[in-house]
Amino acid sequence: MLLMITFPISGWFALKIVPTYERMIVFRLGRIRTPQGPGMVLLLPFIDSFQRVDLRTRAFNVPPCKLASKDGAVLSVGADVQFRIWDPVLSVMTVKDLNTAARMTAQNAMTQALLRRSLRDIQMEKLKISEQLLLEINDVTRAWGLEVDRVELAVEAVLQPPQDSVAGPGLDSPLQQLILHFLGGGMSAMAGGALPPGPDTVEMVNEAEPPIGAGPGSKQPVAEGLLTALQPSLSEALVSQVGACYQFNVILSSGTQSTYFLDLTTGQGRVGCGVPDGIPDVVVEMAEADLRALMCRELRPLGAYMSGRLKVKGDLAVAMKLEAVLRALK
Repeated sequence: MLLMITFPISGWFALKIVPTYERMIVFRLGRIRTPQGPGMVLLLPFIDSFQRVDLRTRAFNVPPCKLASKDGAVLSVGADVQFRIWDPVLSVMTVKDLNTAARMTAQNAMTQALLRRSLRDIQMEKLKISEQLLLEINDVTRAWGLEVDRVELAVEAVLQPPQDSVAGPGLDSPLQQLILHFLGGGMSAMAGGALPPGPDTVEMVNEAEPPIGAGPGSKQPVAEGLLTALQPSLSEALVSQVGACYQFNVILSSGTQSTYFLDLTTGQGRVGCGVPDGIPDVVVEMAEADLRALMCRELRPLGAYMSGRLKVKGDLAVAMKLEAVLRALK
């Protein structure tokens, strides 16, 4: 009766127009009613609350992110997703922020799908991967009243080629020559072969000590030699940039584990065998061959972590600062 008496004024608050492409979800005293519309909908002031739901097809993009493929390549990959709401009630009742939830679901599905494939498979089977992502995303989002109609995978760039296609590093600095010296002499040792000495071959020999491997039990571990080669690159500028202490648990080719440390917290920094004096900020565990690949710039910390070759205990952001240490080797 009150509504009828005050109709000229209350009509602005009680009558709502719902377009064909929308539905109105009405809560009366907190209880949800069946979706209203299209057309004119009568609401009871101070009793009903409502929320509009758009049924038209919409789209969002998964921002490009760095991913590591099965063969160790690092890619910048994104996706475009088109979706629509098929059940207005579920879209309101089951999830608070539908767009954010759908975007995170799409990003997780894309990451899991690409980690299981090589770079060649990703480039050759983009349509097949997109169809698989469509099914996997819909398995999750249909319970929210949302259905994905189309997924388009977009490979923005290849940031790092696969590990099996990386050419051997050149001897472009004395420090890299020192690293290769610890590996047993030259690029051929890294490739698993040996080149016969020629007229242009230079053999590095320490006259004060016998050559590595000259006697039984005198061979220095590759990991120890690699980390010792970091010493000339340490500086106060590097300490200021990184400011962290690292402990390296290196799995040697014999199956044993050796521990080394890199302290970039004071002075010009220190590197050596054993555990650091204080508590390390990050503990890194990796195989000796992967450490060699990092030092020779065949492998980047992010790619090693994403492919499972680098295990990190501690702050991941601090562990990724090892990239600055590797840049200092140039």
